[in-house]
Amino acid sequence: MSEKKAKKPPVQRGRRPMPRGWPGAGGGYSTYLQAPAEWRGTTVQVCGLWPFAAGTGSPMVGVPIGRNILSGATMCCDPISWFMRAKLISNPSMFVLGKPGLGKSTITRRMALGLAGYGIQPLVLGDLKPDYKDLIEALGGQVIQLGRGRGHLNILDPGESREAALRLTGKAREAIQADAHGRRQTMVSALISIMRSAPPTDREETIIDEALKVLDERHTGTPVLRDLLKVVQDAPDRVRNVALDRGSLDRYRQITEGLEASLIGLVGGGRLGEIFSEQTDNPMKMDRPVVFDVSNIDDSETNLQAAVLLACWSYGFGAVAVSQALADAGLEPRRHYFVILDELWRVLRAGRGLVDRVDALTRLNRQRGVGMAMISHTMSDLLALEHPEDRMKAKGFVERSGMVICGGLPRAEMDNLNEVVPMSEEEKNMLIGWQDPPAWDPATGEEAAPPGRGNFLVKVGGRPGIPVHVGLTSVEREINDTNKLWRTGEDGRPLKVEVAEDGTEEVVEQYSFDDPAMLPPPDPMTRVQREVTNG
Repeated sequence: MSEKKAKKPPVQRGRRPMPRGWPGAGGGYSTYLQAPAEWRGTTVQVCGLWPFAAGTGSPMVGVPIGRNILSGATMCCDPISWFMRAKLISNPSMFVLGKPGLGKSTITRRMALGLAGYGIQPLVLGDLKPDYKDLIEALGGQVIQLGRGRGHLNILDPGESREAALRLTGKAREAIQADAHGRRQTMVSALISIMRSAPPTDREETIIDEALKVLDERHTGTPVLRDLLKVVQDAPDRVRNVALDRGSLDRYRQITEGLEASLIGLVGGGRLGEIFSEQTDNPMKMDRPVVFDVSNIDDSETNLQAAVLLACWSYGFGAVAVSQALADAGLEPRRHYFVILDELWRVLRAGRGLVDRVDALTRLNRQRGVGMAMISHTMSDLLALEHPEDRMKAKGFVERSGMVICGGLPRAEMDNLNEVVPMSEEEKNMLIGWQDPPAWDPATGEEAAPPGRGNFLVKVGGRPGIPVHVGLTSVEREINDTNKLWRTGEDGRPLKVEVAEDGTEEVVEQYSFDDPAMLPPPDPMTRVQREVTNG
């Protein structure tokens, strides 16, 4: 019988920890690998932590907007800084899209406030709600009110072009005069387009052009539409020549009948009221922030809203052109402007051909030293125009923008948006999730804030978008309050409410108002007659 070979005992080796700890019972092995703690600070604060510090991936040039939703990094963004300083975009403009109530105006106000600190003046050319009035007032700017019985804007008023022309010489003077003439002609044609829902004919455009030239030679001071109407009615030889009346005054009357009727509608009231038929009440100033408050115009008057918005845009861009011309001549300091065009879709839908008017106003913003923000709800608003050529031009507004900022949008918008701004599936799902309705909070019995409020995706060309959440400071909360009309005391008097840093509200003032009007007592004879009749 052979002896079995004895086995050697196994060599005892020291236990080694695994990446997540010591294996086995009592070894403290972790099934979850906790991420290291992160802190953020400025370069001055964290410079001593090298090499354990890493730079943020979000741009840090421009107005601080908020924090990156994915990384928590600070996000700075505005079209002018990204164009001038960061060289990230080739055109100082942006287009903001998003469903109502998710903060489109809030992010635009933040940029306007920050750019004002950089010395760039905000120009809000038409505030319908109003969303920007409190901000401009807080900045010490000018508030111009327009509406039925609240203010007038003379579209034939060249603004400061006349005074600027007296200070300029040579080609600079001719250029500023030609620009003012072109804007007046464009606005007269645009108002006629809104009234008719169709553009004026080529012959009528020529008649308007020549009539304005005759008016400038005849009239001393600033003319109004009534003076232009009189020139057309007087039938001067120069106007008759371009009208091709063949020497027949009766033929001239027949040719200009439609144009005369449209001008009478603008002068005598009509659908567009008398806002454009009188002298400008509050001329725009070039050296301070400005807002045109048109919130008194009812939303049911869509044509009037579109006409006023277009007039404000033309008036504002005309003032910018004058400012830059004077700066080129060394007569005024160089000023840069941040122009806000809100509710763009209202103007585009008012009539055929208005897309061309808006396109002419907005195309040369880079050459004029102007940053611009155009705001609308969805791409469908721009693509719902009747004529295909207008739809293509409206889509070009988004395509030409240096950056596109998107809030919550419905799923049906993704295909239209992807044609203009390439989006990944993750970005599309993010935008769709932000437009979900708010959830019901059983603890408070009220609706919670919408999940997408204050969330935006910043897109530049085909680059990956940067998701950012806009947070308001305590100072901004008061000027961003859009529910002021709902804050009243027990007696119905309006309240002034301040918002603390923790979000709580405190009533600091109760405004007073005059005693309510008392109805006169009923006439006794009327009461007796009613009783007799009933009897």
